[in-house]
Amino acid sequence: MTEMIDAEKPVFNPFAPGFREDPYAQYKLLRDKDPVQKHPLGFWFLSRYENVSALLRADLSVDMRNLPPGALADRTTALDLGDGPVALNNSMVERDPPDHTRLRAIVSKVFTRRAVAALEPMIVRLVDEALDRMASKGTSDLLEELAFPMPFAVITQMLGMPPTGGLSTRELTGTLVKTLEIGADEETAREIRAADAELREIIRAGIAWKRANPADDLLTALITAEHDGAVLDDEELVAQVILLYVAGHETTTNLIANGVNALLDSPDQLALLREQPDLTANAVEELLRYDPSVHQTRRITMAPFTLAGEVIPAGTIVFACLASANRDERIFGPDADQVRLDRPNARQHLAFSAGVHHCLGAVLARLEGQVAISRVVRRFPKLARAGAVEWSDRINFRGLATLPVTVGT
Repeated sequence: MTEMIDAEKPVFNPFAPGFREDPYAQYKLLRDKDPVQKHPLGFWFLSRYENVSALLRADLSVDMRNLPPGALADRTTALDLGDGPVALNNSMVERDPPDHTRLRAIVSKVFTRRAVAALEPMIVRLVDEALDRMASKGTSDLLEELAFPMPFAVITQMLGMPPTGGLSTRELTGTLVKTLEIGADEETAREIRAADAELREIIRAGIAWKRANPADDLLTALITAEHDGAVLDDEELVAQVILLYVAGHETTTNLIANGVNALLDSPDQLALLREQPDLTANAVEELLRYDPSVHQTRRITMAPFTLAGEVIPAGTIVFACLASANRDERIFGPDADQVRLDRPNARQHLAFSAGVHHCLGAVLARLEGQVAISRVVRRFPKLARAGAVEWSDRINFRGLATLPVTVGT
């Protein structure tokens, strides 16, 4: 599945030459030529905003156990249920109502806007410390100095996890997120299972420590939170903590790095943000639209589902391409492939999904993105790349592997 894309009859192919560096050219072909695509591998792929938005808001399943066995199971590690990752089996993002409703209600009680707002001084401090390190070095990797460590430190401190396994936990969540990738091979599947087992033990130990040492933090609140008199059982608690690590770290890392990278590609917009700091909130929405952290999400039809005149059979997995929808010219205009920080409808993006599965951590991600991006561009007026960027090998959680920068003098 590495052949070139036929411009007249395009087929979604994330392994095509050049896709890792620029998937958007292929997305545009799909939007224009086959926006509701029945893929040869058996799934359906949606690329236009209208259809993606409709799917996200429809009453469809996210539980992979509802997908009948088939060829796709051999190509998607997400279908490897068995002893698969806790985050897959028990987290709220992989559950349908009523389980999803119950789990989200419990987490929502402790992951509040007020709790997030209280984190701003810590976020500012962590960002400024990272920028001090970058200033002292002159040339550094923005991912290693800022985009990776800051979100991880924030979610770790917000949870109140004991100071153990920091680097290990970060690496393990990076492996675990590959569960959501398309086309992972058997070796990667083994790495995912091993990372899952190790991460479970770290989280269980942290929970046990927290039960003995309760505090004013998110993990203590999760342990005690109730919904209709019920609390999270042990496996559900582990799963939600793993989810918060993945969602609270991996996605924000991509937001910061992808956002700064996009600004470096658009020097006029970078200058505009420096000149008009009141644009920061809308700028982050535009950067989320332009190059989001997560490219696809998926749903499973439990009955025949009609979309744009096509009938998708029951028991079918449908991939909704958030990143393609965010570049749809029909919604965002003829300059949808450009960064425009004052874009009036930037917030219409689907980077945080929509419907009942809208990202619970969107408020935190926005805050971290606003603080980090605004402070880095204003602290370093001569910020520039110090070499070629390198993209990670992920298709879904698409982000940079390196972003070498110089802060100038």
